[in-house]
This record gives sequence, structure tokens and C-alpha cells, in this order.
Amino acid sequence: MHSASDTIDPNEAAHFGKMAAAWWDPKGSSAMLHRLNPVRLGYLRAAVDTHWGGETRGFAPLAGKRALDVGCGAGLLAEPLARLGASVTGVDAAPQNIAAATAHAAACGLSIDYRAGGIETVAGEQFDLVTSLEVIEHVSSPPAFVRGLVSALAPGGLMILSTPNRTPLSRLAMITLAEGTGAIPPGTHDWDRFLTPEELTTLLASEGMVVRDIQGLVFTPSRGFALGASTSLDYLLTATHG
Repeated sequence: MHSASDTIDPNEAAHFGKMAAAWWDPKGSSAMLHRLNPVRLGYLRAAVDTHWGGETRGFAPLAGKRALDVGCGAGLLAEPLARLGASVTGVDAAPQNIAAATAHAAACGLSIDYRAGGIETVAGEQFDLVTSLEVIEHVSSPPAFVRGLVSALAPGGLMILSTPNRTPLSRLAMITLAEGTGAIPPGTHDWDRFLTPEELTTLLASEGMVVRDIQGLVFTPSRGFALGASTSLDYLLTATHG
């Protein structure tokens, strides 16, 4: 049996730690994440409004709620969550990323609780919103990782995940093309570790979760990244306790 403390892959943590200094550079090694972020935030905001029935024009729909971002990197999602009103905790396996995240949040006047480590760093705590975007494909044990995420989700809470699908398209687009041309740093992805929507849904169901929504992340030269019906490249998912 794996425990939540088994989920960090040291090689993956080292790989992403090397990118820490350039994480906030929209033209740097994390440029792809900067291009993804507006679409991810749009999906997240819609999911939050649907789940809690908030005022869709409100500026702080997460006011009074605790949010956890696992695999937070240097804070590209954690900072918007804080601006949406949440009390945010960000966890990342690479200490270099946590240092960069802490410095950037301080420079922006944001108070975010950043912690270096895996999901076990929040053991015993619960959060209204748990997010982990483009992370599960990098952990050593997806079942243990999901178990940890679920244990951190408070009753009535909302979980939002995203990850690449394991398809010929994702191999071509993300590894052959993106990593081959340097648009994504080479070695970032292992296609064999990608999870299909069915596999991730099964993992969540095994921990008593119900998937409420799945939307594809698609790319076109004219529009860039957008939400779409096809999950062949990448997908976002919302889940709640059953």
C-alpha cells in the first residue's frame, strides 16, 4: 500500500525546481502555463459559482473559504485564488518553487501559506476548495495522491483537477512538438504516466468522489487554448464527495 507521503517523485521535483526563477516570466520555461492560465481560471470561476451558487459578477466568490493548491509551482493559480477571496495554502515538492512563490506573493502584497513538500504537509487539515492542475501525471503514486487530495477536501467542498490525456494527439502535441521544439522544457512529460478521464474518474470513485463535470482543453492556431468538447489533448474535471 502506498501512503500520501509516497507521492513525491524526486526527479520530477528537481526538474521543476530548476524552472523556479523563470516561473513568472510569460516568455520563459513556463510560457505554456501562462497561456493556459486564463482558460483554467475561467473554468475554475464557473465551477465555483455553480457549486456555491455565488453572484457571478462578484469579485470575491471564495471569501471565507480555505483553498488548497497542490503542486502550486511559483503561484500562478494560488495568487488568483487569493484575489478571489480565499485563504490559500500552496504546496509544492520543489523548495525552489516555494521560495519563488513566497517572494512573488510578498511583492504583490498577498498573504499565502506556502509549504514545501507533498500532500502529506496538510495531513489532518481540510479545505473548501482543492485544486491540482497538471500535477497528477508527475507524482509517484496517483492512487495515493488522489487519496491525499480527497482527505484534504472538507465535506461539501469542491475539487478541480486537470491533466493531459494519454492519446496519440497528446504524445504528438506535448512531447514530439512542444518538447521537441523547446516550447516546453524537454523531459517535462512522460506520456506513459498520463491518465485518461476514465482512469482518473475511477481513481476518484474509489475514494468516494463523484465527478460532476469534465471539459476538454483544446488548441487552435487562431484561438489558442480554449475549453471544448474534445478531451484528446488535456482536460479539466470537477468532483465532490459522493
